[in-house]
This record gives sequence, structure tokens and C-alpha cells, in this order.
Amino acid sequence: MPEQRRKQKNSAVKLTILFTFIYALITQQVLANSWIRRLDEWIYDRNFLTLEPNKTPTLVMLVDDLGLRSITSIALLIAATLISRRFKSWRPINLSLLSLLLLNLTVGASKLLFGRTKPSTGFDLVFTDSGLSYPSGHAANAILTWGMIAYLIFRYSHKYPFEGMRLTWFVSITTIGVCLASLYRNTHWFSDLLGGLFIGSALLVAIIAVDRSITSDRQPS
Repeated sequence: MPEQRRKQKNSAVKLTILFTFIYALITQQVLANSWIRRLDEWIYDRNFLTLEPNKTPTLVMLVDDLGLRSITSIALLIAATLISRRFKSWRPINLSLLSLLLLNLTVGASKLLFGRTKPSTGFDLVFTDSGLSYPSGHAANAILTWGMIAYLIFRYSHKYPFEGMRLTWFVSITTIGVCLASLYRNTHWFSDLLGGLFIGSALLVAIIAVDRSITSDRQPS
């Protein structure tokens, strides 16, 4: 394995461990009913980002939709297919399918396990039968799928640092926008979004680590 790929893989593995640890720490604090849930309540009580559902601006709805699993999945698969056809490699599609599989298994299982109620119910409870708030699927979808699209574009189409910086900014702005829209619409607690961001980030860099671990003649170095 070339030295550059080895360093990139090692960095991705370290980031995966770090993000997973932070996600576990946030989860522990949520379940322990500690300071982070008091922060959730403080944000909820201030109501400075909340509107009634029928008064939500169209722009906020559109931004919020960028975190929907149906939209992000379709966008990722279309991008991966186009890149795969251009470079005659199945790897972009395989990486995309792997990311969607891990996303659904990890986030879906966590939602069912923790059973946290959404702020729109007026109660903050965990381990309920109907709760599916933690971690935020919108946040995880946004950071993982848009991040995966950016990674594939940069890895296969552009190799200049400036292009990578622009794509990073795009992913960051999109993800922050999705999180703010969720708070605005009162569909997630603040800690839900934090948990979603870190589990989504952990999955993203884990997939990058897999990609950098397996060499291919048709993949740029």
C-alpha cells in the first residue's frame, strides 16, 4: 500500500474511534438525564427557533428535506452511478450501498433501542415504545450521504486541495442547515442532532478508511 494511502487510512481509523467515542459519551449523558438534557429543555423552553408546523417557511422545509433519507439516498446512488460509469468501476456504487446499509442499521437500531420521544410531544422520555428521536436521522443522513457524495467527487473527479475545500464547505453548510431546520420545526432535541452528527461522521470516516485500505487499478491514488 502506498504511504499516502496508509496515512489516510490511519487518520480515518483514528477519527472513526474519536467520533464513536463522542457519540457514546453523548448517548450516556442523554440516558443519564444529565446537563445535556437540561440544555435541550432550555432551548425548547426559549422557543426562539420554533414555529407552528403550518407556518413553517417553504425555504426551511426545503432545507429540512435535504436530510430526508429518501432524498439523500437517491442523490447518493445517482452520483455514485454516474461516477462508476465514467471511471468503469463498481467501487463508488459499492461504497454508497455500504454507507446506506450501515446508516440504516446503526441509526435505525439506535432509535428503536433508546426510544426517545420528540420535543413536539411535549415530553422528554426514553425507552418508550413510540419514541424515535435519538439519534437524529436527519443529521446523520446529511453528514454521511452528502459527505459521501463529496468524497466520491473529490476522489474520482478532482484532486486539487481547493476543490476539496469547496466540497467540505458545501457539506458543512448543508448539514448545519438541516440541523437548524430541525430545531426550527421542533422535530428534534438539540442532543438528538449532536448524536446524529457524530454517528454519521463516524460512519463516513469508517467507510473512507475501508476505501483507502483496498487498492484498485481504476481508483485514483
